[in-house]
Amino acid sequence: MCEGVHPFFMQKIERRNDMAETKSIMPGDLPEWIQEAERAMANGEIPEPKEVKEVTIKFGKGLVGKPFTSKSGHEFVEVKIPNADKEDHTPWASFVINPKMIHENKFGNGVWMKLPEDGMTRITKPVVAGTREDGRKEWSKDVKEVPNTELKELMEVYKTRNKESLLGNLEDKKKESARQPVKPKPEKTKAASKGTEI
Repeated sequence: MCEGVHPFFMQKIERRNDMAETKSIMPGDLPEWIQEAERAMANGEIPEPKEVKEVTIKFGKGLVGKPFTSKSGHEFVEVKIPNADKEDHTPWASFVINPKMIHENKFGNGVWMKLPEDGMTRITKPVVAGTREDGRKEWSKDVKEVPNTELKELMEVYKTRNKESLLGNLEDKKKESARQPVKPKPEKTKAASKGTEI
């Protein structure tokens, strides 16, 4: 007997140990996937892990919203998807994702994430459902599932924009600003600049 243990509790410990020794694990007690793995190992087959192809999506930090906790207690973050057309001023679509899946790039001005290539992501976009009697717009959500490869195209639309037109616009803006008359700046007096009081 162990010293310091009450005899009543010592009997319970001995009974529990006896039960553990007599009860052995039966093959039916193991889950099916473990039994299949044991059979494959006995036949000399080693299952190769499936290679998962992933899509890397790169985008700006400004598209990532603040983290929030869902009703189920999981933490998510909303990511906005900019409209492809610059003239389209409708609200942007968005999706939610675990914030641990979003990583900063080494320069600190952008982020990236990896998603399975064959996976799907649910996107929501606010749309106008109608107009109320008081004249205010009534909104609803357009929800759709898109493949992650298409999501990559939507998020990286900035890469497809024509950059030459931006440089051309810059030249036009320079010419336009040169044609504008120069506004004379009012001269500052010493009293006004020093803030002297009368």
